[in-house]
Amino acid sequence: MSGLRVKQTFRLPPDLARDLAQHARSRKVSQAAIVEAALASFLSPDGADRLEAAISRRLDRIGRQLDRMEWNVGLANETVALFVRFWLTSNPPMPEDARAAAQAMGKERWERFVEALSRRMEAGPRLLDEVSQDVDRSHQDRGDRP
Repeated sequence: MSGLRVKQTFRLPPDLARDLAQHARSRKVSQAAIVEAALASFLSPDGADRLEAAISRRLDRIGRQLDRMEWNVGLANETVALFVRFWLTSNPPMPEDARAAAQAMGKERWERFVEALSRRMEAGPRLLDEVSQDVDRSHQDRGDRP
C-alpha cells in the first residue's frame, strides 16, 4: 500500500472492539494495522480461491487419514476373527471339574495380557508395523516386489 492514508471513521460492537484491542496488544501492533490487513484480505479477489485451496488440501489429507484408519480397523477385525476361529476349532470344551482352576488361571493371564497391551500401545511396536515388515520380508524371500 502507498504511504498516503485516508482517514476512515466507523463503529464496532463493544465485544469486537475489545477483541481487536486485545489482539493488537498481544501482537504488539496497532489496531489500524490489523484492520488494514483484515480489509485487504477480505477484499482480495483471490482470497476465496486461497481459502478453497486450503480447505481442499485439508479435506484431501483427512480423506487419506480415513482411508488408513479404515484399513487399520479392517486389519484388526480380520485379526480378531481369525484368532477366534482358530481358538474355537483348537480348544475342546473343558470338563466341569477343571473350570475353577482354568478360570483362575484365565483371570491371571488376562491381567498380564492387559498390562502387555497397555505397554505396547504406549511404546510400540504396533501390529500394523510388524505385519508390514513380515509382508515385506516374505516378498523379498520370494523375490517378489511388495
